[in-house]
Amino acid sequence: MKIIIEEPNSEGEEEIIIRCRQMSSEILQLINAIKTQKQMVIGYENSNIHRINPMNIYYFEAVDNKVFIYCKEKVYESKLKLYEIEEVFSNSDFLRVAKSVILNIKKITYLSPAFSGRFEATLDNGEKTIISRQYVSDLKKKLRV
Repeated sequence: MKIIIEEPNSEGEEEIIIRCRQMSSEILQLINAIKTQKQMVIGYENSNIHRINPMNIYYFEAVDNKVFIYCKEKVYESKLKLYEIEEVFSNSDFLRVAKSVILNIKKITYLSPAFSGRFEATLDNGEKTIISRQYVSDLKKKLRV
């Protein structure tokens, strides 16, 4: 892969041009990473509204018809439904790993086999979460295992 960087004149708008023979999952992931770079997630804590960088999110979890955003040290509430979050972050580092959890795979330190074909993911903040067996194959594809 060849990368060319050009500096436009001061009036020119910044642009990224991707030339490829065929659109691959790696290119889609790169495009989505670029798009989500400026995208922020809105989280609510008490009466405060926070803008959260997706790179700081460990996972989203639905509990009792509410969706929570788990970061390293804080938990926020989201007004979005889990399926809406899944749509926003499709082709990114976020992956549904259970019926009620969407996980940032960049935060996984290691995986361990668990009961009944499930896996347990240990995150870099020490937290553990279960990956349901129906999502294990999706995780393996995403991790290229």
